[in-house]
Amino acid sequence: MSHEKYKSMITTLHECMTACNHCYDSCLKEDHLEMMRVCIRLDRECADICSYFEQALVRGTPYVSELAALCAKICEDCGNECKKHDHDHCQKCAEACFKCAEECRKLAA
Repeated sequence: MSHEKYKSMITTLHECMTACNHCYDSCLKEDHLEMMRVCIRLDRECADICSYFEQALVRGTPYVSELAALCAKICEDCGNECKKHDHDHCQKCAEACFKCAEECRKLAA
């Protein structure tokens, strides 16, 4: 299978998507929803691009470097926003996002 060489990246993308989805859901339950608005939006953006990129790698996309660069940017932005919040789910999401961004940058190069 052609996607076997991306096995580690696929796992990282899936972990980031899962962390972002959990953060998104948890943020919606926070008392001060207004201050979580940007975090919620970026969680969705990040989960969606990670999910798409994961699927694209499995399909054997010819756009690996382009998608990796975009995914790295969105993951970095999401991680930076989540890092601002003290909630455990935000901190775990930031960690997953930064790990994913780092791996994506390697593929984008």
